[in-house]
Amino acid sequence: MNRLFRRHIALPQEHGAWVFLLSPLLIGLFAGSSLRPASLFIITAALAAFLIRQPVTTLVKIRSGRRPASDFPAAWFWTTCYGLLLLMSASALLYYGYTTILLLAIPAAPVFAWHLWLVSRREERRQAGLEIVAAGVLALAAPAAFWVGQNTDDPLGWVLWILTWFQSAASIVHAYLRLTQREWQATPKLHERLQAGSRALAYTGFNLGLSVALAGLGLAPALIFLPYLLQFGETVWGTLNPAVGMRPTAIGVRQLIVSTLFTVLFLAVWR
Repeated sequence: MNRLFRRHIALPQEHGAWVFLLSPLLIGLFAGSSLRPASLFIITAALAAFLIRQPVTTLVKIRSGRRPASDFPAAWFWTTCYGLLLLMSASALLYYGYTTILLLAIPAAPVFAWHLWLVSRREERRQAGLEIVAAGVLALAAPAAFWVGQNTDDPLGWVLWILTWFQSAASIVHAYLRLTQREWQATPKLHERLQAGSRALAYTGFNLGLSVALAGLGLAPALIFLPYLLQFGETVWGTLNPAVGMRPTAIGVRQLIVSTLFTVLFLAVWR
């Protein structure tokens, strides 16, 4: 039995990745105003789809010789468990009549295939583009949960998707900036720091402007800019105060705290 219950196979090892699922999911659930029986199946489907990546990735690594064959039973066991949970949740959503919501899962297939292809070639690390696209897929949990709560395909769900996806993308680019900074030998001059942080500043600055514009159009609450101001301020601070020599864990924990505060603030102002 110990051969099956292996944490590194059952659970994702990138702990920071959880926020890219849980933040949109929580935002969608709270924005939906009411929890319905189908909301439980949205949660379980989203979690199962997120968790299945780890054991399937392990299977690909075993096939390509990156993991020992002894990992196969555990990888197959957890792939089956999560697969069955995903199938049961999808069946329940069909039973409740949420066929349209299940269509949101379609983009996950090519993105997952892209990830597995990179794994087979040992090229999955530091793939910012893939991570941003994958974050967009995970952010679809926001409109799915929102539509179940509202019991209607309100177009506002797409606004939630854009707002949560763009925040995840900005968070990823910010994290890459900090990881790049930690490799510097010393703090560079101001113009060099600003140049290095230009992409992250562009992402977070755009999100801040977008939130203001959506509020001005009446598509989002008037104070929706506040959580985006938080992330923008963090990026400005991070650009001016580079993480020279900082441990990756410390960088991840700080960004996790910021992302958590973002989610809490988003929920507060959306209400």
